[in-house]
Amino acid sequence: MNVLLTGSGGYIGIVTAPVLMERGHEVVGVDTGFYQSGWLYQGVRRMPLTIQKDIRELTAADLEGYDAVVHMAELSNDPLGQLNPEITYKINHHGSVALARAAREAGVSRFVYMSSCSVYGIGEEGEVKTEESRPRPQTAYAECKVYVERDLMALADDSFSPTFLRNATAFGPSPRQRFDIVLNNLAGLAWTTGRITMTSDGTPWRPLVHILDIADAIGCVLAAPREAIHNQVFNVGDTRQNYRVREIAEIVAEAFPGCELAFGTNDSDNRSYRVSFEKINTRLPGFACKRDARVGARQLREVFEQIGMTREIFEAPPYTRLKMLQQLISTRQIDGELFWRV
Repeated sequence: MNVLLTGSGGYIGIVTAPVLMERGHEVVGVDTGFYQSGWLYQGVRRMPLTIQKDIRELTAADLEGYDAVVHMAELSNDPLGQLNPEITYKINHHGSVALARAAREAGVSRFVYMSSCSVYGIGEEGEVKTEESRPRPQTAYAECKVYVERDLMALADDSFSPTFLRNATAFGPSPRQRFDIVLNNLAGLAWTTGRITMTSDGTPWRPLVHILDIADAIGCVLAAPREAIHNQVFNVGDTRQNYRVREIAEIVAEAFPGCELAFGTNDSDNRSYRVSFEKINTRLPGFACKRDARVGARQLREVFEQIGMTREIFEAPPYTRLKMLQQLISTRQIDGELFWRV
């Protein structure tokens, strides 16, 4: 297929493009370039042609000739969404729906949307969320995911097939690394300080998924027959990779010898949910997660050793989404609507 990958320069996008290219697809990337100053290590063999453009500026003419759009390019996590909920809705909700409409107008037959298990928000004790569970989003970021799914489902027809991948919390090394997500952050702390100090008691549940398993899921969606993926929602991950935050911290500490581990009692973050991944593992042909949290923690340690990672690198703006956008705004490189000024 001819595939347009939005967010191709991001944490997940930068490793997804080579995976799709190795599967035989022709890939063109679109990215705003907000995080292009961050390059942790040389970790990809192939890079697609990439257009630097905001998704809000893409038109149907830009999308002509593509068989599929894989859409990742949104403001990418909960703290970032809470910084300015209004702009989050403009980009993540309205921008994504406008992109899908343009894709349908241009004759694009498949639209793969990167949603999130964060739509589940809070789970009852013993509850395991499935694709049929009622969303309970706790943040602007998660609310936008719910709204985009709703609006894109209404666009589906005989010639336009959206698919929704509700990814578990991502982890693992990437040249465009993120240290503002749980396992990666704990690994960075373990390496740079030798200590993981949790403010909570670590009891909340989080499902995790390796970024290369997300890339494989996208590849499987593109390869699947239309009837298997048309207007379908898939939780992306493995049911065995539902972890308590405490377990994630313990896994990371084990991967970094000598790391001290301490827990607190502050439970201000009430998000806690377990997720079933039975549907994707039984109904998406060819999909199975190949990497767990222990693999990801070891991979991160190996990368840190390879590059001699310092605390300055770990705390640098390009590797934390909120810090980077705040820097771009404060230095007047982007405006209040998050468009480049030049």
